[in-house]
Amino acid sequence: MIPEIKKILYATDLTRNSTYAFYYARNLARKHDAKIIILHCIESISPSIYSEGLTEDVFKLIPRIMEREKEQDAAEIKKLLLQFCQNIESQIGPPCVDFVSEIIVKEGNPVEEILNTADTNECDVIVLGTHGKGWLKHTFLGGVASSVLGRTRKPVFIIPLPSEKSSTEIGAL
Repeated sequence: MIPEIKKILYATDLTRNSTYAFYYARNLARKHDAKIIILHCIESISPSIYSEGLTEDVFKLIPRIMEREKEQDAAEIKKLLLQFCQNIESQIGPPCVDFVSEIIVKEGNPVEEILNTADTNECDVIVLGTHGKGWLKHTFLGGVASSVLGRTRKPVFIIPLPSEKSSTEIGAL
């Protein structure tokens, strides 16, 4: 018996073409009466990058400043993702937010965060987009999508993203 699909993790890098993969996640959600969890991951930046030439007192403030900036970035990204849902409603029918149960923005390694989020939220499938040409295909698929595919026991839908030319037809983030 094939397991039911009730929770879908859609991981996005917020690029214009990542919109295309969302259509697949939304279609799966509609067909299976499932909910979508949208995940965006912000890669960590070491405080040592900012430390050169700073006094010790100022250096101690860096973690608090970075935390405040991360919170502001996460809030801005969530706002962008909500706008994304509103922008594509004309193309997909019922409101996007009816299918989206949660928007998550995390800091860390994208592969680890995708795997952890899928497990923590008991997602049934993972939907990722990948660029499908030349060295970029190897780099991206060899990176995040390939690593997720190789390390999870959950079904993974890897959606080849359209060319830049057709991306303007599918909406933008």
